[in-house]
Parts: sequence; structure tokens; C-alpha cells
Amino acid sequence: MKKALVLHSGGQDSTTCLLWALKRFDRVEVISFDYGQRHKVELRCAKNIARRLKVKHTLISVGNIFNTLGSNALTNSSIKIKAPRSGKKTSTLPNTFVPGRNIFFLSVAAAYAYNNDIHHLVTGVCQTDYSGYPDCRDETIKAMQKTLRKGMNYDITIHTPLMFLNKAQTVKLMRRQGGLELLRYTHTCYEGKRPACGKCPACLLRIKGFKGAKVTDPLEYGAK
Repeated sequence: MKKALVLHSGGQDSTTCLLWALKRFDRVEVISFDYGQRHKVELRCAKNIARRLKVKHTLISVGNIFNTLGSNALTNSSIKIKAPRSGKKTSTLPNTFVPGRNIFFLSVAAAYAYNNDIHHLVTGVCQTDYSGYPDCRDETIKAMQKTLRKGMNYDITIHTPLMFLNKAQTVKLMRRQGGLELLRYTHTCYEGKRPACGKCPACLLRIKGFKGAKVTDPLEYGAK
């Protein structure tokens, strides 16, 4: 039996990956992380989506570790989220970057997989439409896979079905999978607002993706 563990935030990308995994593996579970994020409402969305799809949902709480290591806009609500300047490339990472987050999550997910005889991890990281986060790049994930295999002496594969897709292509993938309506229950807004703020970097990228795909976003927005 081929089993997969999906790293599921409750957002658009990880939910698309969840549908992707359900079509390819015999058994699928999801794992979510409470790391003190200001948009913690996403965890309720993850639980709700897992219930709707009838998959096991495991929530791992890691407290305020990332805020303790150094403040960032996703774990410290007193820091204003800054949108990247449109059309301008910069070597400076956005203040929503949480150093080590994806690396840490993949390590914990791999440990869970090891103890539950799961050999496949699925994550929604993407290096096409992203905010410049270095832990979303293909080379980072390949290096993590190699490290996890060696460090645990365990055959584990990390799947990244969205790695080379832009947001419009991700929307179209979800449509092909028949899961567009499920995106109504996802959470994207960095501000943690429902209806979504429609103005933060995450909301703007999602809106751009649906517009590019010429598909109506089922998510409710307070403003666009």
C-alpha cells in the first residue's frame, strides 16, 4: 500500500496538493503545524478540509519557537506586513519570511512518516510564484530529501507537484482535479481575516492567480 503524508496548512496550495495526493496514493494523511502564526485560523480550515475529505489530520504544536528565534511578520502581529514592491527585484527577503520553517516542518513530518511506515511526503512549496523564500526552491527540497534519507536511513520521497507552476496554473490544476469548490474553505490571508483582506501579499497573489486562470475564486473577500 502506497501511503503519503501531506503537509497541510489549510491554504490553497496545500489543499491542491492534498487532492493531487488522493488521486495517486492508496492512503493519505495530513499534518499541520501551529507555530504561533498570526493567521492561525488556517488550522481550523485544515481540520475542516480533512474532515470533508475523510482523511486523518494530525496537528503538531511547536509553540512560539520561530518568534523566539527572531521576529517576523507572520509570528509577530505587532510587525506590519510589507508587500514586495511591484516589478522590482530585490535581494532582501520579505518580512513574512520565517527562517527555517519549511526545513523544520519537513523534518518533523519525516519523523512522523518514519514512525507510521509512510514513505512519501507531499508539500505545496513553489519557486515560480513565491515571495523569494529560499526554502521553497527545488534545490532546497532536493537537498532536504537527501539529508532526511541519510539522517534516518529511511527511503523517503518529497513530492512538490506545484514547484514549477505559477498561481494561475495551480488554479487550473485544482479545476482539473474537480476541487475548485473546496477552495472556498481554504485560508490564504496573512492577516488572518475571514472574509480575507484582499490586500496582503498572499491575498494579492491568490487573486492574481484566479484572474490569470479566468476562474472565479469561491473564497469570500472583504475587499479586493
